[in-house]
Amino acid sequence: MTDIELARIAGGTVALHDARRNVRWSVELEPFEIGVYPVTQEQLAELLGESASHPRRPATDVSWLRAVRFCNAASEWEGLDPAYTYDGEEVTWHVDADGYRLPTEAEWEFACRAGSTGPHYGPLAEVAWTSADGVATPQQVGAKLPNLNGLFDTLGNVWEWCWDLLDPARYDDYRVFRGGAFADDAWSVRASTRRGGAPRMHHEDVGFRVARGGFDSTDAAQGWSAEADLERAAIDGPLPPGWTPRR
Repeated sequence: MTDIELARIAGGTVALHDARRNVRWSVELEPFEIGVYPVTQEQLAELLGESASHPRRPATDVSWLRAVRFCNAASEWEGLDPAYTYDGEEVTWHVDADGYRLPTEAEWEFACRAGSTGPHYGPLAEVAWTSADGVATPQQVGAKLPNLNGLFDTLGNVWEWCWDLLDPARYDDYRVFRGGAFADDAWSVRASTRRGGAPRMHHEDVGFRVARGGFDSTDAAQGWSAEADLERAAIDGPLPPGWTPRR
């Protein structure tokens, strides 16, 4: 299989923001690894049998569930412990596993920012494919400048799936994707922008990059916990204006 190139990210602190809940918080991260590039069509084709008409472009039209499946397949190929098990569409992350997985939101934003505090880690025209470039499709990975962690395309080109739930109180099982894409304006192509979709959803501008790192804990790591997901899903009192009940 075409190698998945990883960058080692030292531990540190990242500040996160949920605009819907108007909540800000900080996460202490242990060291982890993350893909230098988004997973490419070529890599997806080799492991999952997808077509690769443009081998060096990011793999897109990939659902969150398929991204998770890719992570396990890559782990098995390299003899690593798979990070995920399934019960139907219910996915469990085994936090202590050393295999490939999706980054948590906290890991993704920390790796993307690379020490920067503004919305971008460099001049947007130099680091990200956006609507300003006038392109109609994702572009080959690595064609713009990297951030100080040596990561390419974390902003622009394609959105990238993360492990976390978007907002379980309002959107049930929707998962987060981050970073903006080739057709988005600068407002969306920022390190802090959060969007998401259903686990089976797939679009031409949504892909993913992998991470690695196992931790000595259960159902909690790197800014995520199953307990916090349950707490966020609970709503006391009437729904806020404009909300519809979860299906």
